[in-house]
Amino acid sequence: MSKRNTILVIVMILLLDQLSKVYIKTNFILNEDVTIFSWFKIVFVENDGMAWGTKLSDFIPAISDRSAKLILTLFRIFAVTGIAFWLLDVLKKQKSRVLTFAIAIIFAGALGNILDSVFYGVFFSDSLVDVASFLPNEGGYADIFHGKVVDMFHFPIWSGILPEGIPFIGGTYFSFFDPVFNIADVAISIGIGILIVFNKSAFIEKKKS
Repeated sequence: MSKRNTILVIVMILLLDQLSKVYIKTNFILNEDVTIFSWFKIVFVENDGMAWGTKLSDFIPAISDRSAKLILTLFRIFAVTGIAFWLLDVLKKQKSRVLTFAIAIIFAGALGNILDSVFYGVFFSDSLVDVASFLPNEGGYADIFHGKVVDMFHFPIWSGILPEGIPFIGGTYFSFFDPVFNIADVAISIGIGILIVFNKSAFIEKKKS
């Protein structure tokens, strides 16, 4: 995979991710939703923490939510920097297209969510009672590095009471699936999936002629 195509893939994912987030942020109030199909909704939520809405402060109570958010954002920046160097090394050594593509979309997805965490608190007003505005005169809803990640895709495919015959969880309410995510999350998940499923072809070494 050439450098030009790699850059194109990254730019396309970033554009789709950021355009969708800005549209949702400037057209929806927090928790507002639109049903597209019975199994697919567009719903505006903001993620202040890690995956599945968890926070670092949930695991380390001594850390305040504000400090936990800053630590998480800085960690994301450190991680995406490492991914960037990995991608550059893969391109330099002309590794397999599968590996290059996978790392490229993981990098794009991670960078897309970092942009939210770093800048959205400064660029937008909050969305609690009204649609957010871009660069409000009164300032954004948070300081730099303390923004929230915008999520919008929800697939409530099935929910109900599980059959009594299922061990341990039978008779309880179950929903598949609850997480709300964005294009950046999809890119990261697909990239990781490619590395797992196509591991051999991704890390194959080219024979020198």
